[in-house]
Amino acid sequence: MSIPMILDVERARRETPGCEEVLHFNNAGSSLMPEPVLRATVGHLELEARMGGYEAAAREEEALERVYGATARMLGCGPDEIAVIENATRAWDMAFYSIPFGPGDRILTAQAEYASNFIAFLQVAKRTGASVEVVPSDESGRLSVEALRGMIDERVKLVAMTHVPTNGGLVNPAAEVGKVARETGCLYLLDACQSAGQMPLDVREIGCDMLSATGRKFLRGPRGTGFLYVRREILEHLEPPFLDLHAAEWVARDRYEVRPDARRFENWETNFAGKVGLGVAVDYALEIGLAAIRDRVYALAEGLRERLDDVPGVAVKDLGVERCGIVTFVADGMGAGENIGALAEHAINVSVSPPNSTRLDAEARELGEMVRASVHYYNTEDEVERFCATLTDIVARRG
Repeated sequence: MSIPMILDVERARRETPGCEEVLHFNNAGSSLMPEPVLRATVGHLELEARMGGYEAAAREEEALERVYGATARMLGCGPDEIAVIENATRAWDMAFYSIPFGPGDRILTAQAEYASNFIAFLQVAKRTGASVEVVPSDESGRLSVEALRGMIDERVKLVAMTHVPTNGGLVNPAAEVGKVARETGCLYLLDACQSAGQMPLDVREIGCDMLSATGRKFLRGPRGTGFLYVRREILEHLEPPFLDLHAAEWVARDRYEVRPDARRFENWETNFAGKVGLGVAVDYALEIGLAAIRDRVYALAEGLRERLDDVPGVAVKDLGVERCGIVTFVADGMGAGENIGALAEHAINVSVSPPNSTRLDAEARELGEMVRASVHYYNTEDEVERFCATLTDIVARRG
């Protein structure tokens, strides 16, 4: 296995303190933060401790505003189209629950849609009389664009899709779906929780109206941070499910005005230290280059799949034509939790992908719990070899 050295991996590892402690293949859960992000986040907390939270925010206004410009550059949009929200789920919720659904409206989604999103679909359908319909997958496992085109009509209010499902390396055809949505005029909400920071994302090319993501995964930002993109042209048609004095202004005794930009989806109190850290994390990814990150991550993951195919009793479960840095597998005679615990004894971090996180896909493919190993650009070929050698030993001893 030969991985192209387009970026400075040695520097990335020097700037990642956790690389000295663990072999971290849980980047789809939460990446190891680089030193600049850690310094920025802790530094703001220390400033709050020394001078007070309000005072620290006032002093560091420029650093707090930095995240809007950085995220806009990453997504190819304007800073006024960005809201910083405490996590990706809440960002997605704020967008979804702002859409005025009614009886007969249709919501189209993918078979590998994430549980939190699907629960929201079901709740809104129950409340409003809208319907939730699943677009079939194609032979590769991706959402079938041809099937989507055949299902679209004037009653489709929303197409909502997870770009990279939580349970494997599959990458859904985001731009192709966006083309269909633009042609028909329905809204398009993309969950980019697992793709932001792992690959380039240009919302104009994708054609989505809304996009949600987190800081803690492939962007390598602090936990408790996320963001939402909302296309400027639709902002005035979406009123957030709740408002406060940050999202709106109380202009008269019986009247309020919602602010005109995407920050209408924010609330007044936020994780200020996390916000500073998220801005640094986005800039850090942009400095390296998201295309270079994608190429290295994809190559490392493909090398991991190849090596896992050689481990007796292990079966890789990833689908897709384009496959990213998430690798899922099962081992004969071992539950995912048991496997994860055994790897942890060797300071190797992975996570579990349970079937109820992507129930429809799991049921269709008869999947149980899987081990999820997710690589990033600071991981190495040697770590892939060490991981597979350790797993081979574990499976052999338990077999």
